[in-house]
Amino acid sequence: MCGICGIYSFSLPFSSPPEKELRAMNQSLHHRGPDDEGYYLDDQVALAMKRLSIIDLKTGHQPLSNETQTVWVIFNGEIYNYREIRNSLIKKGHNFQTRSDTEVLVHLYEEMGVDFVEALNGMFALALWDKARKLFLLVRDRLGIKPLHYAFHKRHLYFASEIKAILQSDFPREIDINALHQYFAFEYIPAPRTIFKNLFKLLPGHRLVSHNEEW
Repeated sequence: MCGICGIYSFSLPFSSPPEKELRAMNQSLHHRGPDDEGYYLDDQVALAMKRLSIIDLKTGHQPLSNETQTVWVIFNGEIYNYREIRNSLIKKGHNFQTRSDTEVLVHLYEEMGVDFVEALNGMFALALWDKARKLFLLVRDRLGIKPLHYAFHKRHLYFASEIKAILQSDFPREIDINALHQYFAFEYIPAPRTIFKNLFKLLPGHRLVSHNEEW
């Protein structure tokens, strides 16, 4: 179990780097990954992760990038067919620096674009930032085994494995009355709603894509 979180400014660059906010979000996920943590910030994206090491314990540090540091990814989960994908990509000329399944995601995206997720067999939630193309992507596995939440606030997209990480920001904690009614009726809140207004669960098998400020 790992934890991912981050902030994406989809219109204007950050007025100042949200490092303090990002660290607070990430620390709230410490229980999900005590082995390692990592951060990436630029003028538009802030990514963080807490890692429980399963594959490639020494070199699987995240966020992880391609060779030119133009594509970045954070990833919670496991890709069962990553070895087959890796071997196929090596034959096509891709060079790998680690043996982690996370690095496969970066190179597979370079090869296939946003449709790379269709080739994945596994349980996962991930965020990917293509700095060169100004493309941001959130993805959740088909069965929804790995959680992923998101919220829009002040022209920013906040996302995290758990709601409480998003609440470390200044996102308003306003109860969604319709979600509350659903909870009392069904004893749970059906996705994509959560108990908070404008804070959602990404549905299983879905992706959220922003390209050049368009969704």
